[in-house]
Amino acid sequence: MSFSQISSRLQEELKSNNPQIRFLLKKSPSLAFATINEIATRIGRKYNIKISLNFPERGKIEDYESYGTENIGFVFQRDSKSFPIPRDVIKSKALKVLESVQIQDAYMYEGKEGVRAIGLNYRLDILPSSLHIWGKINDEIANFCDWLLENCYEVKPGVDGAFNETSS
Repeated sequence: MSFSQISSRLQEELKSNNPQIRFLLKKSPSLAFATINEIATRIGRKYNIKISLNFPERGKIEDYESYGTENIGFVFQRDSKSFPIPRDVIKSKALKVLESVQIQDAYMYEGKEGVRAIGLNYRLDILPSSLHIWGKINDEIANFCDWLLENCYEVKPGVDGAFNETSS
């Protein structure tokens, strides 16, 4: 399953629940936040991953049109410490696919490895256990994330549709 397919499904589900979310936002932004992330969790469960939406800037939760298009976290295998492919392959692919990107090693402690890709208006934290997208997702980011899900995370629909932190 590709990143583009999963994020598209997430966006569709969030749009179909937009009236309820808008109502909850007026009542309590924290209830709206919980509902948004319940929807994300439900979508993620179908693919055996945990999805969460983040709203790092004050008032960003009120931007209904951006739901599912930015600031998303995916947790695949919580205890993974190393990538199934060499980290240099990920860095090389990022340099080929992403324009004007700076690539750094990240989270390199306690036997863990990671890569950070920093672009003009975004940051990707690429870890063996998770992928965090900070900023608006454009086509090149989506293409790179599609490649990551295929080559690094082995995303498959869950057998029973439940999130399993130790499955592969």
